[in-house]
This record gives sequence, C-alpha cells and structure tokens, in this order.
Amino acid sequence: MRPLQSVKEFNELKNNEKAIFLFTAGWCPDCRFIEPILPEIEDKYPEYTLVEVNRDEFMELAQENEIYGIPSFVAYEKGLEVGRFVSKDRKTKEEIISFIDGFAKV
Repeated sequence: MRPLQSVKEFNELKNNEKAIFLFTAGWCPDCRFIEPILPEIEDKYPEYTLVEVNRDEFMELAQENEIYGIPSFVAYEKGLEVGRFVSKDRKTKEEIISFIDGFAKV
C-alpha cells in the first residue's frame, strides 16, 4: 500500500479511479495490527488502488471525509463514494474483506 503524497493526488485518485483510502497514523496500535494483512487485501482486489492516508499529515482531508477514528476506510469509484468503514475500533481481516465485498464487483 503506497502512502498518499498530496491532496491533489487524493482528488485525482478519488475522481478518476477505483480507490480505497486507509486513514491511519504511525502512533495508532490498531492501525499497526492490520498492517500484516494489507498486502493480501491488495492482492485480492487488484482493480482498486489502495492508498494509505496519514491522518496527522492530512488532517484537513480526514475532517472533510468525516474521519474521526482510525483505522478507517473510504472507497471511491470515479468520484462517487461507494463504501465507508469508519470507526475507532480495531478491524479484522474478515471485516475488511466483507466491507470491500459489499461494493466490489469481483
């Protein structure tokens, strides 16, 4: 999963691709908990670009997307929000897959 580089990149991905944004932070233990499963999630859904958004570096993006707990996922397809898994709770591999399966056309 690659890190977001700029707000411009966020908007380009959001508006032009199938993208799933993971809002996270280096100090977040629940975010670190899911790190080992993220490569497998990326492999399972190659049609989506998965991007890590550091909440501390992109606070305004987090606020604009109503991200008040991390780790949280927001998915877009060509400008439309198609999925949201936002909470402060730890997420399991099964919960993340179920979230993506809810909007992915596999």
